[in-house]
Amino acid sequence: MTDSPPESLRPLDILQPPGWPAPRGYANGVAGRGRVVLVGGQIGWDEAGRFAEGFVAQAERALRNILAVLAEAGAGPEHVGRLTWYVVDMAEYRACLPELGRAYRSVMGRNFPAMALLGVVALAEPEARLEIEATAIVPD
Repeated sequence: MTDSPPESLRPLDILQPPGWPAPRGYANGVAGRGRVVLVGGQIGWDEAGRFAEGFVAQAERALRNILAVLAEAGAGPEHVGRLTWYVVDMAEYRACLPELGRAYRSVMGRNFPAMALLGVVALAEPEARLEIEATAIVPD
């Protein structure tokens, strides 16, 4: 499992307005300085185009795909400032939250960027259950 660096070494600052309840599994906002890396929407297939079975497995694979792209820029999960999730079945997403949380932490560690979740009618690949895009900030 990937662990977050100590707070003093984090490349991004978590933004939490005073008096707001602490979010669980995401940040309200993130600030950073450096090179911005934009990762296009990743889905739950491997290098050969084979889809993982089920929502959680596809989510884990999509996150691993994001990290593979980020590695090309010298970045890792600690540099991710924002994730946007697009899911085709919101009920399916909600039904697997505990398992999804474990899968997320196995890939991303305890790095919880700003996130958005949108329900969509369909994705470009009919077998895809979700798509995730990322924005990372790699310090100078």
